[in-house]
Amino acid sequence: MIESDTIKLLRECDAGIKMGVESIDEVLDYVHDETLGKCLVDCKDEHNKLKKEIQVLLDKYHDDGKEPNPMAKSMSWMKTNVKLVMNESDETIAELMTDGCNMGVKSLNRYLNQYKAADEKTKDITKRLINIEERLVVDIRHFL
Repeated sequence: MIESDTIKLLRECDAGIKMGVESIDEVLDYVHDETLGKCLVDCKDEHNKLKKEIQVLLDKYHDDGKEPNPMAKSMSWMKTNVKLVMNESDETIAELMTDGCNMGVKSLNRYLNQYKAADEKTKDITKRLINIEERLVVDIRHFL
């Protein structure tokens, strides 16, 4: 049970990180404010560091990880591009990133509760990922 929950939680973190990095990549070219751009790049770097930790653990369990849900990716891409076409502003980017982070935090907390038997190292990684998402929301709040 511990190994099963650990792998499932690692997979969800892996998919969440991939979704977060792709979302940041989608908006970076539209950022006008240097501070907002730095916040997003720093957040992306932190995601990638955690991804490496997750990959080591997934390799240990001989697991390939998980890709983000294709429907969620499509909906995110569509929402991002429609909103940016209508209003290519830092405010729009901050709104999109805030919505994405809030969804990520909600999902990750749900998975933490769902996979209670996961090992402590994996739970810690999940909590650090939640913290990264929550911190970005706070850091970009003044752009809303």
